Amino acid sequence: MSDLLIELFSEEIPARMQKKASEDLRDMMTAALKEAGLTFEIATAYATPRRLTLTVTGLPEKTADISEERRGPRVDAPEKALEGFMRGAGVTRDQLEEREEKKGTFFFARIEKPGRATTEVVAEALEATVRNFPWPKSQRWGDGNLRWVRPLHSIICLFGSAIVDLEIDGIKAGNTTRGHRFMAPEAFEVSDFADYSAKLLDAKVVLDPAMRMAKIAEAAERLAAERGVDWVEDKGLLAEVAGLVEWPVPLMGSFDPSFMEVPEEVLILTMKKDQKYFVTRDKENGKLAPYFITVSNLEAKDGGAAVATGNGRVIAARLADAKFFWEQDLKGKLEDNLPALKDIVFHIELGRMSDRVARMKALAGFLAEYIDGCDPAEAERAAELAKADLVSGMVYEFPEVQGIMGRYYAKAQGESDAVADAIRDHYAPAGPSDACPSAPVSVAVALAEKIDTLVGFFAIDKRPTGSKDPYALRRAALGILRLITENDIRLPLEHVLGLAARPLKPYLELHAGAGEDAILKHLEETFEQHLLPFFADRLKVQQRDLGVRHDLIDAVYAKGDDDLVRILARVSALSAFLDTDDGANLLAGYKRAANILKIEEKKDERSYDQAADAGLLHDPEEKALHGALATATSDAAAALNAEDFEKAMAALSTLRAPIDAFFDKVTVNADDAAVRENRLALLSEIRSAVNTVADFSLIEG
Repeated sequence: MSDLLIELFSEEIPARMQKKASEDLRDMMTAALKEAGLTFEIATAYATPRRLTLTVTGLPEKTADISEERRGPRVDAPEKALEGFMRGAGVTRDQLEEREEKKGTFFFARIEKPGRATTEVVAEALEATVRNFPWPKSQRWGDGNLRWVRPLHSIICLFGSAIVDLEIDGIKAGNTTRGHRFMAPEAFEVSDFADYSAKLLDAKVVLDPAMRMAKIAEAAERLAAERGVDWVEDKGLLAEVAGLVEWPVPLMGSFDPSFMEVPEEVLILTMKKDQKYFVTRDKENGKLAPYFITVSNLEAKDGGAAVATGNGRVIAARLADAKFFWEQDLKGKLEDNLPALKDIVFHIELGRMSDRVARMKALAGFLAEYIDGCDPAEAERAAELAKADLVSGMVYEFPEVQGIMGRYYAKAQGESDAVADAIRDHYAPAGPSDACPSAPVSVAVALAEKIDTLVGFFAIDKRPTGSKDPYALRRAALGILRLITENDIRLPLEHVLGLAARPLKPYLELHAGAGEDAILKHLEETFEQHLLPFFADRLKVQQRDLGVRHDLIDAVYAKGDDDLVRILARVSALSAFLDTDDGANLLAGYKRAANILKIEEKKDERSYDQAADAGLLHDPEEKALHGALATATSDAAAALNAEDFEKAMAALSTLRAPIDAFFDKVTVNADDAAVRENRLALLSEIRSAVNTVADFSLIEG
């Protein structure tokens, strides 16, 4: 057994690509090794800015020998068929054996394939991997045809201590690599992975990304503690910075405290996005501190003082820009920006941003009536100003802080906390892990924004497809579901969607055909056939992640209710009921009754959806069932009207025993046609009674 070492040494690989690239190298190589029949112990991949490395331990020296027997044509088959078989099997006539079987006498060939040297397999696999590597972006250089993310300089390919014979586009595999670009640029030879990793460390290269991250975190915490501040750990930034350096040297810098008057979100964004700096906070009050931590890729002779000072000058220039935008924006008010929204096209078929704001304002005021504690005037005001920061200088320069800056500007001009917070929160929740607004005004405006988005794009037939969702409509729908369900809002969804569609009529004249009737028909069909089913699908996705069965949602949703809070309450009660013996047995009895009805109705070409005639009930079991159905149906309906779904399920549970007794003792298909028809009507009553709370035909099991 021997180990394999591969290094692909190149110019700098973008940090965002390194992790996946190392995984792709491992996966592609190990898949090729397995396909060739080679086993191994562990395959581990690493990445630095200038190299992808793979080590595979415990590989055999060659693949296993293969002995295979292959049956050929009958002995009396045409000569050409025999020649084709021998050619495919790689044997001659004298190597064939004749063997008699039930269907005749056939030729047989035994094929012996000696194992291949592992080095041959590795060479083929590595060349195929390099030439077909799935970089998101790649380039060619010089006169070669090879494509790589950046120019590829050298390849290490060692099996044991021997160099694998391999050449790719003029680059011959060897045992030589280089260390840090500046501190140890000389080439050196390696003999195996242990030697390789040790010499790289001596050459100022930390091979393992996790180790680079740990070194950065440890040094950053130490530097912050020495300054008396807290380092703010950012795992995403930590991984990115670790992909920018081979020898991480964290340094602390500072900036003028006068910049602290700029909103901290902008300061953080400037330092993190543009400069890849870590921020710090004051230990006492938790506010942003005027110190940052940058990570250098070398050990400077002056201990990094010049580097830290230079980085301080760079960030000062960026923060000066941010401060200028902040001060300029504060000279006006948010409403001063509203006329400029007329110059921004929201969508060519849905009007301008000013039109969207008008729709949101009207919808937010309407939604406020359904949200406890929500002031309609505040909801309308927040919706009116929600998009005003889009034309501010700060958001133009830093689009990521839209909404956030709107809150600051709203507070500066004296708007209430509810209005300011709603401006900030109206984009939320942006994803499944994003916090969901709970303040009443914030909920109203966030709902209005997402409902306008969803209704508008569905109305112009810009629906998501299986692979594309350019307008993030799935995210908007999930946001609506979360806002409604997490805040327990009793909203008539279908009515609200229709209300949101009314202002779209002028934009739909060209899309759906002139005339209000054509537009109304288009909207009705869109909602019925696409939008409401889309909500049902999103609800199933959302609840599936919470462990709720999709078939139960289908069963309840089929009743035509559009109150999501009530739907989920009913689903919860139904789920709990079906987990009991009474629920499981009632479901089995329902399906038995429904199956019999389906068969008999098809055979008789008629429906038995009718009330059973008490005068035709003879057996005590059918009489008992008839009485139980009347009581259970009445009790369940009353409980449903009171939205006491547990009580409704309890009412249905009383049917278990009489249904079981009916099927045990009563013959449905009696000889007497009238009795048979009456008993089928009784089964129909079972179906109707159980379907009072949900469509049980959609429940699996």
